[in-house]
Amino acid sequence: MYVQNNVITFAHWSRRSSCLGEDPELFFPVSSEGPGQVQYERAKAVCRRCPVRGRCLEYALSTQQMYGVWGGTTPEERRATMSQMRRGVR
Repeated sequence: MYVQNNVITFAHWSRRSSCLGEDPELFFPVSSEGPGQVQYERAKAVCRRCPVRGRCLEYALSTQQMYGVWGGTTPEERRATMSQMRRGVR
């Protein structure tokens, strides 16, 4: 992270992501059933080969991204992770 003229900029990890060359809609299926489930699996396959998958998941968890595939996880998987994290903090 860099501060320049009171503006915070990031040496952004997303510039190295495997999803950059993909259709963004792939990562936001309409449903988690039927064709949507196939779409989730295709998106997660892209994530499996991504060099910044961990950073992406960290971002999604810290900003509570509730839609789409982030860091190779579905919204349901992230909700479960966040719930486990909250229980661990208590």
